Amino acid sequence: METAICGRIALSPNHVFNPKPGDKNSVCRGPCANRGFLMAISTTCSGKGGGLLEKPVIERTTTPGRESEFDLRKSKKMAPPYRVILHNDNYNKREYVVQVLMKVIPGMTLDNAVNIMQEAHYNGMAVVIICTQADAEEHCMQLRGNGLLSSIEPASGGC
Repeated sequence: METAICGRIALSPNHVFNPKPGDKNSVCRGPCANRGFLMAISTTCSGKGGGLLEKPVIERTTTPGRESEFDLRKSKKMAPPYRVILHNDNYNKREYVVQVLMKVIPGMTLDNAVNIMQEAHYNGMAVVIICTQADAEEHCMQLRGNGLLSSIEPASGGC
């Protein structure tokens, strides 16, 4: 047996009973604001009680192979950060190192490039940037492609 709360009753797949307020089969008393909204309670036995309210199924519709912008940002934030390390060498002039850093690293300023070059010169190495692994690998390869010694390593902390 099925009954409806303030709405239609589905007696069979092809028949819908739509009680009026005040009908003896209607659960709705007085004016019904949710007219036409079907909310069925299916019972497993005859008589009073035993009713089960079925849980609605909510499906998330996304195109296969495409994540939302939120999912992409979330996965990028959760990717472990990596450091790009510049190593000192005895072959490249300081001015050239600064030029390469500014060319390869997006947003690199002259002041930052000079500071990184000096730190690598005096301490043997310097952190150039902390970013995702894929970006770190790309920056490292570009630095190497321009003749600078560089490496990457996992970083602790966020990007």
